[in-house]
Amino acid sequence: MEIPIFTVDSFTDLPFKGNPAAVCLIENELQDDLYQSIAAEMNLSETAFITRRNSMDFSSGARFGLRWFTPTCEMPLCGHATLASAAVLFYMKKNVNPVLVFETMRGELYVHQHEESLIMDFPLNKPNPQDQHEIKDLLKAVVGDVPIQDVCFNPTTRNLIICLADTCDRSELTSLKPEAKSLLENESTGKIKGVIVTMKGDSTAQPGYDFYSRYFSPWLGVLEDPVCGSAHTVLAAYWSERLNKKKMLAYQCSSRGGELGLEIRDDGRLNIIGRAQTVLQGTLKI
Repeated sequence: MEIPIFTVDSFTDLPFKGNPAAVCLIENELQDDLYQSIAAEMNLSETAFITRRNSMDFSSGARFGLRWFTPTCEMPLCGHATLASAAVLFYMKKNVNPVLVFETMRGELYVHQHEESLIMDFPLNKPNPQDQHEIKDLLKAVVGDVPIQDVCFNPTTRNLIICLADTCDRSELTSLKPEAKSLLENESTGKIKGVIVTMKGDSTAQPGYDFYSRYFSPWLGVLEDPVCGSAHTVLAAYWSERLNKKKMLAYQCSSRGGELGLEIRDDGRLNIIGRAQTVLQGTLKI
């Protein structure tokens, strides 16, 4: 069996920045253990598998199946690998449709082109306040003694938000070095699958980011995800309420960095806007 495969850097207009995802184009569904083996072999935060749905090929079809796997498990939702998948279909396969529809575990996701960017239609996931005392050891393992403004939790994504105090400097976010072992030891209930650390940005700077973030998820086999699109479904809800804004520009402060545009729509869903660069094209032989 030969499977076309691509590596795409998402949420960036430069190669080797943003968040890399592997994208596989498959004619028919594979067995689950094979999906997982391929994702483990790729060893990126996510590998996406696109399957044709009632179409002749990947260039003319408008509807596709989409699944995402980390090196250790399947994910119910992934932003950067969805962006990467759309980039492969639009840019590499020259798909002729104005809108692509992906059938996923979380329902249908729509992606369309706008100038040099791709716009993804995603759910918005509002977080709820979290009692800090209940998870004080985990908070200490993530941010140490850095002061905290808010702690929230979203049960749908199982993401915890730790917002640093507004008095903090960006360097306090970028210098955090949590250890996977410590995070796993301090959260073993299965309730939390990812920790987002965020802080207020400087909208007066150039470019003016509304907020910064980092994302840690050793529970899914990834200590730090360079740019997590699905985490921004929670971040957008949190910061929109705090800043009283529906349109925001966000930057994820990993070593690779990544920029996302966010727009909360009138229907309560979220547009995630980003660019993508394909850096590798080849064939997986099984």
